[in-house]
This record gives sequence, C-alpha cells and structure tokens, in this order.
Amino acid sequence: MKKFQVVGIGNAMVDVLTRADEEFLSEAGIGKGIMQLIDMDRAVDLYSRIGPAREVSGGSAANTIAGIAALGGRTAYVGKVKDDQLGAIFAHDLRAQGAVYETSFAPKDAAQETGRCIVIVTPDGERSMNTYLGVTEFLQPSDIDPKMMADAEWIYLEGYRFDGPDSHAAFAKAINACKGHGGRVSLTLSDPFCVERHRDAFRLMIREDVDLLFSNRAELMSMYRTEDFEVALAAAAKEVDIIACTDSENGAHILSGGQRWHAPAIPTQIEDATGAGDLFAGAFLWGMTNGHALDVCGRMGCVAASEVISHLGARPEKDLLALFARHGLL
Repeated sequence: MKKFQVVGIGNAMVDVLTRADEEFLSEAGIGKGIMQLIDMDRAVDLYSRIGPAREVSGGSAANTIAGIAALGGRTAYVGKVKDDQLGAIFAHDLRAQGAVYETSFAPKDAAQETGRCIVIVTPDGERSMNTYLGVTEFLQPSDIDPKMMADAEWIYLEGYRFDGPDSHAAFAKAINACKGHGGRVSLTLSDPFCVERHRDAFRLMIREDVDLLFSNRAELMSMYRTEDFEVALAAAAKEVDIIACTDSENGAHILSGGQRWHAPAIPTQIEDATGAGDLFAGAFLWGMTNGHALDVCGRMGCVAASEVISHLGARPEKDLLALFARHGLL
C-alpha cells in the first residue's frame, strides 16, 4: 500500500471571504463569477473597500486535499507560502485537517508575500475571486519531492498553478515520479480563463499524461472550442480515461470506457459557491481510492459539493462520511 492516496499540487493562499451586492462589484470593477489575477496594490485596495471578512486557508487544490483529509484519506499537499503570518496560518490549518504539508517556506525577505484570494459573495451565492498569487506563483521543480510523488496512488494537479514561470517544469517532475512508480495523474481545469491562457499546454498534458480530468461545463467547452457540451464531452473522452464534469444544478457527468453515468445534484440553499468543484473532486478521488464504483464516486462528489455551498467557506463543516451514509453511498 502506498503512503498517500492523493498528493495535491497547486496554489497555497489564504481566502478572504466577504459578502457584497452586485453594485459593489460594478463600482469596484470586479467581474462576477470569475477569477481575476491581481497585483499587491490591487489586493490592498480591494481589502480596504470590503466590509467584515473571514480569513481561512484556501487555494483550489488545497481545498480538495483538505476534503480528502476530512474523510480520513491519506494525503499531502505541495504549494508555496512565505514565512509570514498568513503562511503560518495556511500551514497550520492544512496540517490540522490531517494532511501532510512539508513545502519549504519562501524566506522572510522574499519580495512577494503569501498569496491571498479576496472572494466577494453576492446574494445569489455566486463568488467572484480576486487573486494575488504572491509567492505561490514561484513553485519550482525543487519544491517537488520525487519520493512523495512515487508514494502517491494519485496526484492531483491544479490548473490555476499553470500561471507561474516554473510550474510546468514542477508538474512534469511530479508526473514523471508518480507515473514511474505506477501512480496515476488527475488534473482540474480550474477556470475557463485559465483554459484560454494555457489551452495548448493543457491539451498536451491531457493526451500524454492525464488519467482523470476534472472540469465544469464551461471549462470543458472552452478547452475543446465548442458551444456544444456533448461535443466537448465526446472529445475529452477520446483523450483521457476518466472524465468527471460538473454541471451546476444538473449534477455531474462521469465518462469512462465508453460508459456514461449521471450524478444528480443535491438540492440545497446556496450560501457560497466557493469550493463546490474542489470538494466534488476531493470526494470523487476519495471514493476512487477506496474502491467505490465511478457512478458512486460521482454521487459522493455531488453530496460533498452540496455541503460546502450551504455555508461560507470552502472547507466542509459537516461529517461527509455521515452524509454519504445518509444517501446510501456507504
């Protein structure tokens, strides 16, 4: 048995969560429902404009790994923070979830700070993310421990992390170490605009290295340059073994080996959509590495996503195993 079921690699940052109306988004020049990269000056300006906020450790793949850890999974994370207050918060929170986190901190005198994402949640539950990457942008191949990757059943790569000068090389090192020891590779596309920035690199990785692709409807259609969702699903299914594509209130579509399953969404009152895809992926990967069928994994993902959107923040607050049992999945 390998030491880790899943090792995640991606952004490491602190989420600053606050509520505001759409008028605020317009006044502040914030695009609704998307992730926008910002610099430090813009981060400071937005922080000064928002009202009371909740600060919690975040980062898309880190949320996924925290979800797996909350389920009792054997997991670890690789993501860069600075030796500063927010970096210490990030490391403590992730370790407290039960995940292994051993990435070296950037030094105190580093020019950039620990990244943070200012998340504005509108009354409809939609989140608009304004991301200052900080030192997490500078994840390097030297941050990748080949032994950790070799000890993983799966690695989980965050598409957002492609926004960095050395991230592609870091991902390649992780993939080689993992696959060289019988592990498998999963990738999340993260965001339609992320796909636009890195489509060619994503396509090459998907065809050559990825065994499981996570996306949502918009990301997949962007990847395959089509307005037809079914065409996008079919194209992806030709390039990767397993597709797990979320579709908002329509649940999720799972494709593998010429078969297709639909996992229905679990109705809930949406308080904050942050982390829905992250927790879907976490529950799906936990289910796979614990021997559950793909259709069951998809349903687990929808249950976990429903839980996380029912409250503010991207980490589960209820016992996910108990929720799985309640829905007849265990």
